Amino acid sequence: MSFWVGLVLGIAFGIGAVVLFVRSENKRSNSRTRLAETVAAFARMTVEDSRKLLPPQYYPSWVVFSQQQKVTWLNLQMTKIWPYVNEAASELIKASVEPVLEQYRPIVLSSLKFSKLTLGTVAPQFTGFSIIEDGGKDGITMEFELQWDGNPSIILDIKTRLGVALPVQVKDIGFTGVFRLIFKPLVEEFPGFGAISFSLRQKKKLDFTLKVVGGDISAIPGVSDAIEGTIRDAIEDSITWPVRKIIPILLGDYSDLELKPVGTLEVKLVQAKELTNKDLIGKSDPYAKLYVRPLRDRMKTSKVINNDLNPIWNEHFEFIVEDKSTQNLVVKIYDDEGLQASELIGCAQVHLKDLEPGKVKDVWLKLVKDLEIQRDTKNRGQVHLELLYCPFGGENGFTNPFAPTFSMTSLEKVLKSGVNGMDSNHSVNKKKEVIVRGVLSVTIISAEDLPPADLMGKADPYVVLRMKKSQSRNKTRVVNESLDPVWNQTFDFLVEDGLHDMLILELWDHDTFGKDYMGRCILTLTRVILEGEYKDTIPLDEAKSGKLTLSLKWTPQHVTVAFS
Repeated sequence: MSFWVGLVLGIAFGIGAVVLFVRSENKRSNSRTRLAETVAAFARMTVEDSRKLLPPQYYPSWVVFSQQQKVTWLNLQMTKIWPYVNEAASELIKASVEPVLEQYRPIVLSSLKFSKLTLGTVAPQFTGFSIIEDGGKDGITMEFELQWDGNPSIILDIKTRLGVALPVQVKDIGFTGVFRLIFKPLVEEFPGFGAISFSLRQKKKLDFTLKVVGGDISAIPGVSDAIEGTIRDAIEDSITWPVRKIIPILLGDYSDLELKPVGTLEVKLVQAKELTNKDLIGKSDPYAKLYVRPLRDRMKTSKVINNDLNPIWNEHFEFIVEDKSTQNLVVKIYDDEGLQASELIGCAQVHLKDLEPGKVKDVWLKLVKDLEIQRDTKNRGQVHLELLYCPFGGENGFTNPFAPTFSMTSLEKVLKSGVNGMDSNHSVNKKKEVIVRGVLSVTIISAEDLPPADLMGKADPYVVLRMKKSQSRNKTRVVNESLDPVWNQTFDFLVEDGLHDMLILELWDHDTFGKDYMGRCILTLTRVILEGEYKDTIPLDEAKSGKLTLSLKWTPQHVTVAFS
């Protein structure tokens, strides 16, 4: 009997083992099939598919999607013809660059010329090539990315104001950039285009060192920095986009291809907040540098605000724009170190193509360490700007109210464009001051989500209103034991200069033996002057939480125009 029982159990066990093995193999086979299908799907993925699956903010810093094509064939040919290019280009560069160097020659030098210029034996390498689809129907635009770590022989003969002559060698040149070629206009004659325009579209890297032949350039203070600045300015102003060199191929008038101003950019540098502290003792002394083209004579510098990580500038600057579609406004915030070199706190930029002509744009920009590094997670602070782009002429249906009838800033012009009683023929090209006068009515409606300031988790808030320029002050009543107070109080301020004044609202907690600061809001008057009246809810600065709801109304008075 036991024999038969054992036999049945053995057969059942064997059958069960076989079934489990078959199911396991089937499962493994299905898993391998799904894996193969997944791998095949990944192999068929395009760049656009990967961008849909994974947002850009999750890409590692080394992941770059490039639309450029490889140009190995071009590098092979360049290596072959480089000795001939070197011989021909050296004289051309010398003849064209020397006048630019003379134009930017620093005041400490009486003479700055080339004594020797050859490009060396190392040919540049093209690392990418692309066709730019810019919507133009009468031209073709190409861009070549180029890298050159060459061994040129460049010697400058310089003479200082003191009569000291020095041969200075420019060595260890490292350059990476993108050159743009524009074949325009397209014609029916051979070779199919009338002229070629070329420009340095983007300068990614330019490194070089200066060395006095047989000496040390640092022995003469300031000369090294002056020569380096001259070289960089010469490159920036002679060949860097939007500057372009035009080579006619066929006879014709190509003046429309030359660089021309297309408009002005009016910038109000309002304030910054939460700046990184660069000082070990005290706080940073921030100031700002702004530019559209990084030329020393076109850069604007704000005043220094001492010992403040939340500086208020409220300064106006105006820039010439030559190509709105590609140019940017760059803002760099520095910590002033006195006699020592200033330390960069952070920088930001605005693409001018994002600005609507004739419309004031109010922006807060996050500061980053480097504009080339997109994913900078460190909090370096923010900068507040008001921007107004004003094209020349009637572009895009926008009638330019900023014609040079008066020498006022563009922001003043747009605010004055609707004011009657100005005799434009009376004061052409005369310097004047425009004063926007009026009554500013401020209604403090309420606040919400205020941080607790008392031991009981409540606060007794009130608001202090102050005009920055005139120093006129007022304050609301105290609302006891509330984190969501309601005031509904209105205050009127007579403003003598609306373009350059600011409204500062400070929130305080009232205590029996003092008061505690809770946060603030800072407002320029640009919006209320343009719109006449508006209501808004504004987050509190320098506070963990909280918003302030208010209404502003502007009642204009007679505009004063003083000529000098």
